[in-house]
Amino acid sequence: MSLENSSDAYTSTEIYTISGVSLFTDFDISLFRSGKHFKLYEKLGAHIITHNGVQGTYFAVWAPNAERVSLVGTFNFWNRTTHPLYPRWDGSGIWEGFVPNIGQGELYKYFIRSHNQGYEVEKGDPFGLLWETPPNTASIIWDINYQWNDTEWLQQRRAKAGQVQPYSVYEVHLGSWKRSPEEGNRSLSYRELADELPAYVKELGFTHVEFLPVMEHPFYGSWGYQITGYFAPSSRYGTPQDFMHLIESFHQAGIGVILDWVPSHFPEDQHGLAYFDGTNLYEHADPRKGWHPDWKSLIFNYGRNEVRAFLISNAIFWLDKYHADGLRVDAVASMLYLDYSRNHGEWIPNQYGGRENLEAISLIQEFNTTVYQEYPDVHTIAEESTAYAGVSRPVYTGGLGFGMKWMMGWMHDTLKYMSTDPLYRRYHQGQITFSIIYAFHENFMLPLSHDEVVHGKNPLIYKMPGDEWQKFANLRLLYGYMFAHPGMKLLFMGDEFAQTREWNHDRSLDWHLTQYDFHKGVMNELKQLNHLFKTEKALYELSFDTNGFEWLDYGDADNSVISFLRKDSSGKEKIAVICNFTPQTHKSYRIGVPEKGTWVEIFNSDAREYAGSDSLNRHSATTELIMHHGKPFSITITLPPLGVVFLKEQ
Repeated sequence: MSLENSSDAYTSTEIYTISGVSLFTDFDISLFRSGKHFKLYEKLGAHIITHNGVQGTYFAVWAPNAERVSLVGTFNFWNRTTHPLYPRWDGSGIWEGFVPNIGQGELYKYFIRSHNQGYEVEKGDPFGLLWETPPNTASIIWDINYQWNDTEWLQQRRAKAGQVQPYSVYEVHLGSWKRSPEEGNRSLSYRELADELPAYVKELGFTHVEFLPVMEHPFYGSWGYQITGYFAPSSRYGTPQDFMHLIESFHQAGIGVILDWVPSHFPEDQHGLAYFDGTNLYEHADPRKGWHPDWKSLIFNYGRNEVRAFLISNAIFWLDKYHADGLRVDAVASMLYLDYSRNHGEWIPNQYGGRENLEAISLIQEFNTTVYQEYPDVHTIAEESTAYAGVSRPVYTGGLGFGMKWMMGWMHDTLKYMSTDPLYRRYHQGQITFSIIYAFHENFMLPLSHDEVVHGKNPLIYKMPGDEWQKFANLRLLYGYMFAHPGMKLLFMGDEFAQTREWNHDRSLDWHLTQYDFHKGVMNELKQLNHLFKTEKALYELSFDTNGFEWLDYGDADNSVISFLRKDSSGKEKIAVICNFTPQTHKSYRIGVPEKGTWVEIFNSDAREYAGSDSLNRHSATTELIMHHGKPFSITITLPPLGVVFLKEQ
């Protein structure tokens, strides 16, 4: 090895850069260049190591079009000349070097001079494990080792791999779930959140929590969807170990953690991935493929092997180092289509003349294949809003390979229907029943997400028509219908107590509302729905299978009533669900059922503990030999106003 800017004495206190030290083997380089190295985070970036008995930090960065790369940071007073990195001999484009006697907490960037007209720039580390708190932009040398205490959770997760399990997800933006008003309205830290959030989610009965992107992002108002530090949890709330503690706290409470992941685009901020070595390295060079018109951001070059390795390594990183239980992939539709949000002439057809982005599709398939090979006990979930076939079907059948897909059509149709005055719902019966036609085409998750309560869309409670009582009854009806409908569930924070203000990332949720009866009633209902969803196999076991659903009646448009059965895999457990979308109480409402028996009410959204009018079915209903709804038997029940009833066959 050669010594640069140093004396020959290795024990000198002077800091210098040493070449010839590498974490890469020839096999690593081969995998990297072929796009098949999916643990690049173990090689690229800054790693605290010991070399020849001296502790220091090894740096490696991919910058194939650089003329010169050097380290700048607190350790050399941001001097661009004293700590050069050295290009590998193998043509991989990787620059590397070892700096003894520096480590945890040092700030650093890469100074890059490009072959491209001498372009010069200082960049954060694409594989940086911690970044300065924005608006500062340096990376921070950090050891992310952590003594995990979630072995029991991981063992249980492995034991259940491949089994259909209930997924009821509480979606959270960490910076605005709860704030500290006595300290300038600051967000809670990861550790403060760990003291409160897992217990709260457990009390509500959710099985999982999903975080809007936690990866470091310069603009807080992007909610994390414009990422510069793909391998670093945001330092706004603490250190990597603090974030690990938060995840561990959820696991110890029996709750899984899903992370939002954004491989669809990244921002143009100079310290980030954009124009990294004076060329379009991570992004596609042609703006017709590399520029996102909706988000004014850059699109990854999915056809470049090294970029594919970067992205898949990033996905594996969060499952490996942070024990995440799933990844929800943002904006999949924008990746699938070359003409997404583009006018004629603003996009380039693929090699067959079509609009599908074949490189992105290949990347998604490889991502899902790799994740499920390495972690068969987690799930990937697609936010995908088109009719693209096979999003949640196996790659070997031509699908994209996701475990689940957000059911955006259900969300749009249901909210539109629920916002309609009950007087006119009879004319829109097909809007509330249409989703069943395609409910089993994919493995669906039903989302009422953050996107539905921002930008003038109103909070859910104010999408509901009527006076105050009717608004809350409609919301309880919506939740009851949602939990009975085939598919897994997702609800955004604040919806569980009927937040009355649109979500604002700069403010806490309005926790004072939970002292009022109507709001407490919604919370109580949601707790019971989560309990039933987790304990009644008929509600979740065949969520993705037509055998788990049977219409009783979808044609009573005059009364705006629908009724259906949910069934378990044995066919022995059945729950009848009857929804009344009008404020009229129906006494002695007749429902056809397939066989003789007794039915007992196990849920009624109009119950007094939910702040309803308490129009309950307190006695069991025994079948009569009266044909109705095409069924040989029937029962009569009281159908509450703007209410939903679950009846279980005994």
